[in-house]
Amino acid sequence: MTQTLRTDRTWLVALAASFWGLSALWRGPLARELPSLAIVFWEHVLLTLILLPWLLPALRRWRASSLRTQVSVLVIGAGSSALATTLFTAAFRLGDPITPQVLQKLQPFIALALAAVLLGERLRRSYLLFLAPAVIGAWLMTFADPFAVSVSSAQAALLALGAAALWAAGTVLGRAASAELRFVDLTALRFAVGLVTLAVIAALTGTPLAVPLSAAPSILALALLPGLAAMTLYYLALRHTPASRATLAELAFPLTAAAVGVIAFGSRPGPTQWLGMALVVGSVVALALHERRAAEPSVRAPERAGALLP
Repeated sequence: MTQTLRTDRTWLVALAASFWGLSALWRGPLARELPSLAIVFWEHVLLTLILLPWLLPALRRWRASSLRTQVSVLVIGAGSSALATTLFTAAFRLGDPITPQVLQKLQPFIALALAAVLLGERLRRSYLLFLAPAVIGAWLMTFADPFAVSVSSAQAALLALGAAALWAAGTVLGRAASAELRFVDLTALRFAVGLVTLAVIAALTGTPLAVPLSAAPSILALALLPGLAAMTLYYLALRHTPASRATLAELAFPLTAAAVGVIAFGSRPGPTQWLGMALVVGSVVALALHERRAAEPSVRAPERAGALLP
């Protein structure tokens, strides 16, 4: 058994993803009252302020890193943090608390392609035994009738799928950058770069950023739990978890969001949606157990995340 397998943290990625799923508690109501860009902007303001003591050291390490790591951090901050979260928040304006989770349906495919090209990860055929039911489960969870998609659900899905592509890129590039940067560096840089990006977008589009004081508790909750806590756990785990395996564990995100929809917003999933939840949970747990115990794991990763970095 390799050092990578002994220190695998797939379960920790799943825990972080579960925290992301809680965001529907606050993001849904806010998205129906405020511009999506304003919500995400103030999230990033709070997170950047909290992480300010670590930001300057992170910037020094980033400047001393390779060009590939520098570009990865910029893409993660501008795309995977700022733009992806804005798209995801906008999806709540059109969909219900569960529908936007369709973003998870294609994210594994995008991340697998990027991981193979950028990180040198190789997948055995047995991986499909876990990936296929997880993707099917994510689709079943999203739509009450899997073969009938409404216009509003489709619009929400397009926004969410845009976020999926950006988050998938963040999964892969975050693992590559973790070879040169600590997880606290990645977290601080992610939100700082995201904040600058959002400010530029707001200036170019003329989007108002003012929010009422009554929205502050919800924005603070978003920043601390699905934001800071989830990203800290995520980057702690990512150094020891292949990006392709981490992506599958992230399907805990729509599972948690579906539970929030049922408990907090009164959504009533149909039989196929309950089946989808079971498929997602079973796939994540089965993969984690298989990778720890099997003589030939489904995902073969380089010993170092940055093995292909120049």
